[in-house]
Amino acid sequence: MPLPSSKALLSLSLLLLLSISAAVANGGGATASATIDPGRFKEAPEFYNSPACPSLLNASSDGNGDDYSEGCDGEDDVICSETAVHVAMTLDAAYIRGSMAAILSVLQHSTCPQNVIFHFVYSVATADASLLRATVSSSFPYLRFQLHPFDASAVSGLISTSIRSALDCPLNYARSYLANLLPLCVRRVVYLDSDLVLVDDIASLAATPLDPGSAVLAAPEYCNANFTSYFTPTFWSSPSLPLTFAGRRSRPCYFNTGVMVIDLDRWRAGGYTAKIEEWMELQKRMRIYELGSLPPFLLVFAGEIAPVDHRWNQHGLGGDNFRGLCRDLHPGPVSLLHWSGKGKPWARLDANRPCPLDALWAPYDLLRTPFSLDS
Repeated sequence: MPLPSSKALLSLSLLLLLSISAAVANGGGATASATIDPGRFKEAPEFYNSPACPSLLNASSDGNGDDYSEGCDGEDDVICSETAVHVAMTLDAAYIRGSMAAILSVLQHSTCPQNVIFHFVYSVATADASLLRATVSSSFPYLRFQLHPFDASAVSGLISTSIRSALDCPLNYARSYLANLLPLCVRRVVYLDSDLVLVDDIASLAATPLDPGSAVLAAPEYCNANFTSYFTPTFWSSPSLPLTFAGRRSRPCYFNTGVMVIDLDRWRAGGYTAKIEEWMELQKRMRIYELGSLPPFLLVFAGEIAPVDHRWNQHGLGGDNFRGLCRDLHPGPVSLLHWSGKGKPWARLDANRPCPLDALWAPYDLLRTPFSLDS
C-alpha cells in the first residue's frame, strides 16, 4: 500500500477540521484533561490479526490486559515471544488523552495488532496504578500490556531546569531506564512519546535493522539541524568536552528521542543508563545544555545510531518550545505524525484554536464528549 503524501494528508486534515469544529468547543477543558478517570474515554474497536500473522506462543484467547499487567517473571510465553512487537510509552494525567490516541493509532494501522504488547511506565509518586490500569482496560479491554512503576526519586536529583517546565518532569527521563524496567526477555522495544499518532504498521518500524556496527538504537536523524545549538557555549569552549564526539561512526546529528527503536540487550550490556546519568551529573555542576532529557542522549548516541526513514517521525507539529505555533508537514511520505513542541492537538482543539494538522489527530481522540455516540 503506498504511503499517503503530505499534500493528501493536509487536504484530509482540512476536511476533518470542518467536520469537528462544532464539537471541539465542548470537548473538555484543560482541567478535565489533567485527570485520570476510567470513564472519560470511549471503548475503542477491537482489531484482529490478518491470517498471515504469526501467533504468540500459548497466548490467551481473550487478551485482557489484566492477565499481563503483573509481570511475566522473565519466562511468560506471551511476553517473551519472539513474534511480539513491544511498545513502551509513559502514562500520566497530563498526557493520558494523547496516550490513548497513540495506542488506538498503533492498533488501527497494525497488520498484527494482537501481537503488539504495550509497556506503560508511570510515576509511583503521582499516579495510581489501579486507575491507570482501569483507564486503559476500559478503552482497550483486549489489549496486552504491562504497567511498570518508575521511582522518580532515582532521577529527580539529576534533573536540571530547562527552557520549558514540562521538560523537567521526571517521567520524561524514564526512557533512559527502560532496560531496567522492562522484563529481561524483552530484547527490543519501540519507544513512543504520547503526542503522536501512527498511520502505518508499527511492525515495520520495529524491524529496523540494528546490526550494522552493533547500534544500540535507531531513530530518524536530521543533519540539517544546527547540532551545536543543542549545547551551550560553555560546552563548546571546553578543551575536552567536544572531543566526546570524536571517532563516532558517522557525523553527529540531531535526532528526536520521541520515536526510537532500542536494542535492550545491547543497552544493558553497554551500561548506557549510567553513561546518560554521568552527563546529567556534569550538567548539575556546569550548564552544558538547555533542553531536558534530549542532550544526554545526543552526547551518548549521536553519530552512533542506525538510520530510520524520516517518514517515521514527522516531528515538530506542536511548534517550538515557546509559542507552539502551527507548522506544516515536512515534504515526503508520512508514517507517523508527532506533535513535539509546546502546542498539543487536544489542547488546541479544546480551546477551539486548532491548527490544520490537528484534525489528523482528532479521529483517534477517545475522549467522551456530549456528542459521543458509543456503539
